[in-house]
Amino acid sequence: MKNIIITGTSRGIGLELALQFATKGHRVLAISRTIPQALLGNENISCLSVDLAVESDLQKVADYLSATWKQVDAIVHNAGSLLLKPFFETSQADFESIYKVNVFGVANLTRVALPYLQKGSHVVTISSMGGIQGSLKFAGLSAYSSSKGAVITLSELLAEEYKEQGITFNVLALGAVQTEMLAEAFPGYQAPISAADMAQYIVDFTLTGNRYYNGKVLQVSSSNP
Repeated sequence: MKNIIITGTSRGIGLELALQFATKGHRVLAISRTIPQALLGNENISCLSVDLAVESDLQKVADYLSATWKQVDAIVHNAGSLLLKPFFETSQADFESIYKVNVFGVANLTRVALPYLQKGSHVVTISSMGGIQGSLKFAGLSAYSSSKGAVITLSELLAEEYKEQGITFNVLALGAVQTEMLAEAFPGYQAPISAADMAQYIVDFTLTGNRYYNGKVLQVSSSNP
């Protein structure tokens, strides 16, 4: 039984991740602004209402870890904020709003959990194909895609900084998955992969991928977008 933190668990891939890890017998700390009914009552899932855009809100996580868990075996940084807007209309405030969740939220939660991470712990950040240098880009996603590129570099740096402690950092850059967020970015597009199927892949990678990878970005995509 492992202790696993997952962000963005109110819907989509994050919700599926929490349920699938719990079904496998692992303990899950599910973090999202809104706590979904589907996670309540599961003995392996604890839920915290946290806004990752507000740094002080992460004190709830720090308090939970110090009082409940002695170690964190894995983190899945799944939460994401998306903005679809022409670049000319995208303000600094818009960029800051996206980066507070997609970049600063990843950095701050990792920092909070660091005292509980140990040799063998695996930190997985969910990025996007849009954040991969040289990949196909889509108009209107300047804030979102650039933030997803930022967390790729952050993870590569953390893998180097903490390699002596045996803490592993990897990134999964996802292509199209049929979620509410995809529908917001590409209305009417039907993705070839469901949230449940992608969650299964992420669960397996989180539990075993650190045996083979560290500081790596894996492109998990079968289509464009």
